Amino acid sequence: MKKVIVGVSGGVDSSVALILLKNQGYEVEGLFMRNWDSLVNNDISGNPTLDNEICTQEQDYNDAKSVCEKLGVKLHRVDFVKEYWDYVFTYFLDELKKGRTPNPDVMCNKYIKFDLFLKEAEKFGADYIATGHYARLIDGKLYKAIDQNKDQSYFLSQLSNKQLENVLFPLGEITKDKVREIAKEYDLVTSDKKDSTGICFIGERNFKKFLSNYLPNIPGDIVNIDTNEILGKHIGLMYYTIGQRRGLDVGGTKDKLFVVGKNLDKNILYVAEGENNDYLYSDSCIIDNIVLNTNDKITNCNAKFRYRSKDVPVTLEKINDKEILVKYEDVKGVTPGQICVLYDKDRCLGSGIIKEVRKNNEKLWYLL
Repeated sequence: MKKVIVGVSGGVDSSVALILLKNQGYEVEGLFMRNWDSLVNNDISGNPTLDNEICTQEQDYNDAKSVCEKLGVKLHRVDFVKEYWDYVFTYFLDELKKGRTPNPDVMCNKYIKFDLFLKEAEKFGADYIATGHYARLIDGKLYKAIDQNKDQSYFLSQLSNKQLENVLFPLGEITKDKVREIAKEYDLVTSDKKDSTGICFIGERNFKKFLSNYLPNIPGDIVNIDTNEILGKHIGLMYYTIGQRRGLDVGGTKDKLFVVGKNLDKNILYVAEGENNDYLYSDSCIIDNIVLNTNDKITNCNAKFRYRSKDVPVTLEKINDKEILVKYEDVKGVTPGQICVLYDKDRCLGSGIIKEVRKNNEKLWYLL
């Protein structure tokens, strides 16, 4: 009998993954990862500071424990707090300091869940590891899930073929509704539990309050990029992303304004009128930190520039061994720091981090 160690989070998806794998005849055990110290943080000076916001981490562990007990599954617990800080949170902060929009969940998968977790699972004699991600593996290649609305291949796109060799995604062939249905059939405590949203280590806490423990708020001007008029004050460039409309303190303006760029040196947040203004559009970008899981030379494929964005046709041109130029028809909101994921229909070919956004063969000066 093959042994599978399942990453259990205390949510409904990983709970049902346990059930499906047990029913398929695997010897199943659970492993709960503690990735964040919810009791004590360090402030921007490196001093400990109590985190008074409600953290669900211990409740998640209790829910995972309840599910495993009900299913007769052994549960292990491992502490990756230091590793998470070193490989994920430090990256997150460094990107924010550069004025970019990072995706820490992608890095968590790359360095924690499908690296350190795998090594830990091997200590328990695992033949495979499994998670509650909505994705499929076909002949060792990563594909989108059947439930396209819940598909998470985007967040798995930085994983190498090597990392995916002994992985199972039991939810890839079913829908979220079916997952809820199965959880209710087994009367699991997680059956009606709300899906986690936002950045994993922040949870339901106030993002601005949380982040101010680590990075100083440096207010600056909000400037109309067309008129160069100062419209108001921003609370810190790190709190804004391209295309954002809400949260702009611009007084009594009657026009809808959208974030279109940043000037890190002058601490300026650029805005423009209208959700379809020209500043939000580009026709190419450069990506680096590239992971490609194919030996074929790729010239034409599809790309997704944000998790919820549509796939768009792109043409790829290799710049050097570390960078690729991605060309496309006008696309809105392509943002430095975000992940550009490449697809051949439903197959995920890999991804890169957006380094530079361009239009008419020139870097957009108002984007970092």
